[in-house]
Amino acid sequence: MKKNIKKWILIIIAVLIVGALVIANLLKDDTEIVSIETEKVTRQTLVHKVNASGKIQPEVEIKISAVTTGWITDITVLEGDSVKMGQHLISLDDKQLRSDVERSQSMVKSAKADLRKRKARKERTEALYKKILVSKQELETDVAAYESAESLLEQYQASLESANDRLSKTKLSAPQNGIVTKVYKEKGEMALGSTFQAELLMTVADLSRMEVEVDVNENDVVSVSINDTAEIEIDAFQDTVFTGIVSEIAHVAESQNMGSQEQVTNFKVKVRMLNVPDKIRPGMSATANIITDVRKNALAVPIQCLTVRPEGSDKINPNQKGKRHKKSDQKKMMERGNDQSKKTMMEVVFTVADTLNGLDPLKKKERRYAVIKPVKVGITSDTHYEVLQGVAEGDEVVTGSYKAISRELKHGSVVTIN
Repeated sequence: MKKNIKKWILIIIAVLIVGALVIANLLKDDTEIVSIETEKVTRQTLVHKVNASGKIQPEVEIKISAVTTGWITDITVLEGDSVKMGQHLISLDDKQLRSDVERSQSMVKSAKADLRKRKARKERTEALYKKILVSKQELETDVAAYESAESLLEQYQASLESANDRLSKTKLSAPQNGIVTKVYKEKGEMALGSTFQAELLMTVADLSRMEVEVDVNENDVVSVSINDTAEIEIDAFQDTVFTGIVSEIAHVAESQNMGSQEQVTNFKVKVRMLNVPDKIRPGMSATANIITDVRKNALAVPIQCLTVRPEGSDKINPNQKGKRHKKSDQKKMMERGNDQSKKTMMEVVFTVADTLNGLDPLKKKERRYAVIKPVKVGITSDTHYEVLQGVAEGDEVVTGSYKAISRELKHGSVVTIN
């Protein structure tokens, strides 16, 4: 009898334990709670900048070359010297060219003398022809001889002018005021002259007018315009920001690493410096932040808020609101991954709400929910996006963590604010 009572007691205890486990399992809240960080949507002044790197260079840099070939007999300046327009810089050997000038001068004198003789003879023949003392043929002969002598004189004068021009080019002068930035030759070396591809001898630049030539990516150059303001940072001048304006935008792109995955297409943009510092040098590294747009009193959300989700993700599924996906559900989602990846993506932010569409699907008044809000954005600053539609001022948007925004959060996810 006692054994039967003991047996029934054990059975009742076992039933109670199983029942308690079942009830506990039914009452168990398996909701996955995502820890997040939030921030209020505010109105701000947003400044959109295009960042690009490049080199400092003079606005005007003149390369001096020789037109005639000759030995360098004198160089009157050194690198770094200031020069004035017209100042003598380089002399080339001119002995041969002086001989050419003297020869041409002699030929011009001879031609002038011959022309005077021909002119006198033509005038005498014309006077005799009027008195019918010479034939018309003799007159025509003397007139033709005079015209030929006149033409020959013009040829010799042209040769003299050409010889003088070549002689003058043996003295190279400064084409503008500026600084001698580079001297490529030494006294005694040969300067190879050519009309089409002359050898470089010296460069003179005006260092009071400088610019930054930067490479702007093809995706950014469309927003850059002439006269846009720019902030210039020069590596050699730490903690100093200079002001500039966009003066030139290239119309033809320059591509690097053609045909490879690292191919980059850039456009050259020149930014004129408005305040040029002392001791600046061509070739210094610089960065230009070109201000392309300014929006005042714009609705703004932090950059990290913006993410993408497939279209329709903002529609609530009542059977899965705030619930952790089971392994079977995860497997099905992975099987549908390819189809989902083909969906059109939309830009969204997550806001935080006390209810979903006025309801508390988990019946937990202390719970809060993540709500997907499709948004349309405008310009971007260094830290914020301009929001054109989708959220209102004062809305609480999710700003972190990156893992939560990029993967964990879904429409209706239960959240706790960290």
